[in-house]
Amino acid sequence: MNHESYDDALIRRILREVKTIALVGASASEARPSWIVTKYLIDRGYDVIPVNPGLAGQTLLGKTVYASLKDIPGPIDMVEIFRNSAAAGPITDEALALDPLPKVIWMQLSVRDDAAAARAEAKGVTVIMNRCPKIEYGRLSGEIGWQGINSRILSAKKPQLAGKGFQKLTINRPGT
Repeated sequence: MNHESYDDALIRRILREVKTIALVGASASEARPSWIVTKYLIDRGYDVIPVNPGLAGQTLLGKTVYASLKDIPGPIDMVEIFRNSAAAGPITDEALALDPLPKVIWMQLSVRDDAAAARAEAKGVTVIMNRCPKIEYGRLSGEIGWQGINSRILSAKKPQLAGKGFQKLTINRPGT
């Protein structure tokens, strides 16, 4: 796979199909990007499982924090790596030791490990690198435009709100 750019259809498919996300590198600090992304994804209906050995056994945003991927007591659809590129290889290998395998390994902004990606793809796992699922969800749903950011997506279709409460858009619009 070409990891320089990703087709919007691939990103949209991943964000629609994934339900359970193990977020490795979760933080308890509300000022940290990993906390913000965890909250955002939970608010969009994902079951986000925080992974951080220093916080293991605690709760973060109502979710139990686990020390490692192997400690999570159920299948994981996606492993999101919120650590640096040097840690991406070992975390990918830990994810590839799971049974069943995750469908996706997603490396956060500035995180890239081409060798780890090749190992995962050889086992049929989709890999996304140097992207943020929060940003991609916001861009594809149109929410990012609320902040004045150009999403590079033009549509005459009316955005669909994702339910009651605080306004948010969904990527599950008919015809997208």
